Amino acid sequence: MPPKKVVKDEKMMLGRPSNNLKIGVVGLPNVGKSTFFNALTNASAAAENYPFCTIEPEESRVAVPDPRFDWLCQHYKPAKEIPAFLTVIDIAGLVKGAASGAGLGNAFLSHIKAVDAIFHVVRAFDEPDVIHVEGELDPVRDMEIIHEELRLKDEEFLAKQSAELINVVRRVGNGGNANDKLKKEESATVTKVYEWVKSGREVRHGVWTNKEIEVINRLHLITAKSVIYLANVSEKDYLRKKNKWLPKIKAWIDEHSAGDLMIPYSGVFENRMSALSPEERADTLKELGITSVLPKIIVAGYSSLQLIYYFTGGPDEVRAWTIRRGTKAPQAAGVIHTDFERGFIMAEIMKYEDLHALGSDNAVKAAGKYLMKGKEHVVEDGDLIYFKANVTTQPKKK
Repeated sequence: MPPKKVVKDEKMMLGRPSNNLKIGVVGLPNVGKSTFFNALTNASAAAENYPFCTIEPEESRVAVPDPRFDWLCQHYKPAKEIPAFLTVIDIAGLVKGAASGAGLGNAFLSHIKAVDAIFHVVRAFDEPDVIHVEGELDPVRDMEIIHEELRLKDEEFLAKQSAELINVVRRVGNGGNANDKLKKEESATVTKVYEWVKSGREVRHGVWTNKEIEVINRLHLITAKSVIYLANVSEKDYLRKKNKWLPKIKAWIDEHSAGDLMIPYSGVFENRMSALSPEERADTLKELGITSVLPKIIVAGYSSLQLIYYFTGGPDEVRAWTIRRGTKAPQAAGVIHTDFERGFIMAEIMKYEDLHALGSDNAVKAAGKYLMKGKEHVVEDGDLIYFKANVTTQPKKK
């Protein structure tokens, strides 16, 4: 008798298991958050020069730029074009002491808790007319303030959760049923995470088991969210590609959160470009010999949420369907319609690269590169998929 095949558990990801995720713009007051948000979304959130200008978070959906999507639209010439979108939230500025209620800290921190990843905007421009809440310009100090306020909020929340669970477990004692056993495991995990955060570390930098990640994900902890650092430099520094603070910002990131992405940009420059018509913008960028960094920021934000998308294409519509990385074919089909997941038969897949190189669906089929995949297939970014499903199948009775 052949040995049983060992099924390896897939590593769970931190964060909500959803394809409808949001990224928040976070930083001290007057570092350029709303100016960045305005440029990113062409929205009109107020960007006046005073702390707490943004109180209620602004929300906007911004299309994810992708040359593959553009090519598919040219290829199929569809009646409708629907790209993938990144949902961005502009959150008001935090100040030192926010975790204990300074400024409007508690409300703002709850807004951060509600998003799934963070754009951390760091001020690296010196402008006398734009006041700095801490006085002198010092991006490294500013990053440490935000880092500490977010960590302290998690510590405060975990202290309460841990204490409550310890009391529950104490009442259960040594016995108990299956639910009591789960409570004991949850208590042990929450206390372990609390000690980790209390020691000055972020949840996302820990090594956790799948069972622990299940518990962590239910807590929506701020320091479990991925972070992209956006260094806001002056237009002059952006155009000459030099800024004295960037090496110090990068060194701090490498020391405290190795692997996190830092993207230098100029909020003033991007905001100015976003106000121009597409033709004027293209001409100005060409004349200056520089590119906008906003597309890179949008793509990085989308990727930080562990989101990818597959395409459906034809004369009626070209569409990018957002899914979480690691999603299998039936669940990917369910994003289009729940009936497609319930009655899933197979996924017919073309790789974008094959269609682009060969020029037509029929050429891909003739080359033997039209793939038939079953329910265990993990969908990859940029796949073109046609799902077959038996939509007359009745739902299973619970």
